[in-house]
Amino acid sequence: MTRSRATARKAGTSFETLVANYLATHIDDRIERRTKNGNKDRGDIGGLRHLGQRVVLECKNTIKIALGPWAAEAETERGNDDALAGLIIHKRHGKAKAQDQWVTLTLGELVALINGNRDHYETN
Repeated sequence: MTRSRATARKAGTSFETLVANYLATHIDDRIERRTKNGNKDRGDIGGLRHLGQRVVLECKNTIKIALGPWAAEAETERGNDDALAGLIIHKRHGKAKAQDQWVTLTLGELVALINGNRDHYETN
């Protein structure tokens, strides 16, 4: 059975809320689900910071994995938000708890998070 556009939107909103609430409870109560900003979208979750800099989270609740396009979307949103890094949170089917969901990022995003800067992107 395929999802309709409305049910897909509802599942996405529900997943984003699950992730935002978990992060707000365990990291910072200012973390929240963002509203969409069209072509200037800045990610699905706002208020997450690392080393004093914003981190963009792109949430996906779908069975089909599309890491390449998702990473490109996270990078665009990272740029729109002038954030340190962009990460993808995607649904781990069969697991309902927020803490059991997958987090995917490129090695470059991992280095940015660890170093607190994106300087390594300029040297390669």
